[in-house]
Amino acid sequence: MSDPSGPPLVEARGWGWRHSTRKAWAVRGLDLRIEPGEKVLLLGASGAGKSTLLSGLAGLLDPEESGGDEEGALLMDGAPARSARLAAVRGGHALTGLLLQDPQAQTVLARCGDDVAFGLENHAVPAGEIWPQVVKSLDGVGFPFGLEHPTSQLSGGQRQRLALAGVLALNPGLLLLDEPTAMLDPEGAAMVRETIATVLELTGAGCVLVEHRVQPWLPLIDRVVVLEPGGGVYADGPPSVVFAEQAESLSAAGVWVPGFKLGTPVGGGSVGGPILLTAEKLSARRPGQAEPPVRDVDLVVEAGRSLAITGANGAGKSTLALALAGLTAPAGGTLTASPELARGAGPDPYRWRARELVSRIGTVFQDPQHQFVASTVAGELAVGPERAAAAAKQRWRRASPIDAFDPEELLHRLRLDHLARANPYTLSGGEQRRLSVATVLATAPDVLILDEPTFGQDARTWTELTALLVELLGEGRAVVAATHDAELVDVLSAHGKVLSL
Repeated sequence: MSDPSGPPLVEARGWGWRHSTRKAWAVRGLDLRIEPGEKVLLLGASGAGKSTLLSGLAGLLDPEESGGDEEGALLMDGAPARSARLAAVRGGHALTGLLLQDPQAQTVLARCGDDVAFGLENHAVPAGEIWPQVVKSLDGVGFPFGLEHPTSQLSGGQRQRLALAGVLALNPGLLLLDEPTAMLDPEGAAMVRETIATVLELTGAGCVLVEHRVQPWLPLIDRVVVLEPGGGVYADGPPSVVFAEQAESLSAAGVWVPGFKLGTPVGGGSVGGPILLTAEKLSARRPGQAEPPVRDVDLVVEAGRSLAITGANGAGKSTLALALAGLTAPAGGTLTASPELARGAGPDPYRWRARELVSRIGTVFQDPQHQFVASTVAGELAVGPERAAAAAKQRWRRASPIDAFDPEELLHRLRLDHLARANPYTLSGGEQRRLSVATVLATAPDVLILDEPTFGQDARTWTELTALLVELLGEGRAVVAATHDAELVDVLSAHGKVLSL
């Protein structure tokens, strides 16, 4: 690629952005200056506007196109971020490179090599330079497949690496990274951090990084900026100073503070109830996969007990979760529901109708947007119960020992009550994840299947979410979680088993 534009000077002058259909501003009254080449860790509670700011810095927020509202100024080298981005593209450069929180939203083409090349082609890079740069970028992030591999067959973590390769291939002057390792296994996360560190050192590019788990990133960071929910900057300075002087207040606000211990609800274990699901020699694959990535799994899912599914990216955690949820037919072996779970629906969960499934097995997908169908948060909570049989809804109300899981209480417990009338697609990634959990709980399933349930959570919402899962185990419900979150595995292992693929 041609020489990069160089790291820009970033200035926010009273800048604010409000998404269309929302009353509250995502960011407001922001005054901030980031020097060229500076490496900034951007923190804040879930919903504080971190992802919105990254999109603004990338020049992707336009009131005329999206219908949102903007105030103040967000500048790159003195020019509005939108016009600066377009000018760089016309000049064959990438001023910024944005890695989205949801890597699937960044996948545009059917083959992996083409997907990485897409950005280079849009910047009019000479054809002879494109493919060497594609290969270099894929190798740099440890991508495990060739150029022809279908993007549709990638796991969430593999897709995250692919999206990062596409960003790095552009050689941008400012890297904008939104939780770049959230879906990666520990080895993959370490490789990505090493790659980003090398790129920053060799190019002198600046970086604005959003990550909830900050400790591994501190050697790369010059400065920490903490956003105040609703507007402005809460804290700003060198990491050692910010975390030393404001550890307690930051932790109380939901920021993951290195070395600050969480009050995790580990408890003393759970007493198992009847077996609800039995897998014998179970093999699982997604539609379109020629060979099952998961083979010959034997397990049981018990009432009141948890099962944490761990493993490297691509090991088949999400694929197995879909099979246990009854959303794909076994590719081999059997998955059998007990009479206590089936309640007359038959022994094969994948044959159940939707209204039978939602009150028996509830599923939280890796990408929460895949399960949103209503135009408001409150509307989402009504979808599942409306599909379930009236008897199942009454059973939920009678069986719950506390009044914690009616829709209003669910919203309150998961800190979504102020968003009841908001469109789910305008929520932050962490808020969308909590909403996806709430929609499942609203139908009172006996078994919960959750794929990366703590993705995008700040320290406070992580603690509340895990406490809620432990509470459900105490009520006799089963919880199955596919996750890379070591702290979540520690919590769940006190109440059940861990299956490593």
